[in-house]
Amino acid sequence: MLKKAHVWISGRVQGVYYRAHTAEKATALGLTGWVRNLPDGRVEAVFEGEETKVKEMIKWCYQGPPHANVTNVETEWEKPSSEFEEFEVRY
Repeated sequence: MLKKAHVWISGRVQGVYYRAHTAEKATALGLTGWVRNLPDGRVEAVFEGEETKVKEMIKWCYQGPPHANVTNVETEWEKPSSEFEEFEVRY
């Protein structure tokens, strides 16, 4: 079943290649969507794909890349849109 999750990650998640690692992991899982830094220091992402893969991606977000220190992950489930062709890093 196709699922879409909008996620906000807090903690030390900027300056540690969080976006690049997120894009790599999402692409490996076959997900589409995007990831970007927010001015308040959080990272925001949208993941769309098979439910098990989206849940695996969200679980990964709690850990992140090696130098990240994640303190919170907020997830909102949205209606899948199939609007994305790939996973991209937004600047």
